[in-house]
Amino acid sequence: MIGKYPAKLDDKGRLFVPSKLRGELGEAFFVTLGVNCGHRCLTIYTAEEWQKLSDNYNALSISQRSGATSLIFMNAAECNPDKQFRFALTANLLAYAGIDRDVMIVGRAGQAEIWDADEFSAFETENLSPEKLLASLEAIGL
Repeated sequence: MIGKYPAKLDDKGRLFVPSKLRGELGEAFFVTLGVNCGHRCLTIYTAEEWQKLSDNYNALSISQRSGATSLIFMNAAECNPDKQFRFALTANLLAYAGIDRDVMIVGRAGQAEIWDADEFSAFETENLSPEKLLASLEAIGL
């Protein structure tokens, strides 16, 4: 998944799935807590990626399944877009990410993220320096 897509919550707290992400996300996907460089956002997982995450979680020992790891599952929402490709987010997910109305949906390789638009702007400004971009490219082997 790639790209960034501005969006707005409608009056019922729903978002539209960006057309370029519809095929990749499928008929059902999962949204949960996320964090990127110290900024709160929401992470979207395809059903396949969610199953992998669940399998990894279930393989952990009981002591490793407590704390923050559990919060990812406790706060998750399964999303099934309607015929207009709208999906609802829970109030606790919106509150966690500080989302009020304007959002940015961004692709991040195998996942996507949902950001409050102002928070995303701050994140992008912080990270659009030649030094940080070079470090990121080196981290992925370029």
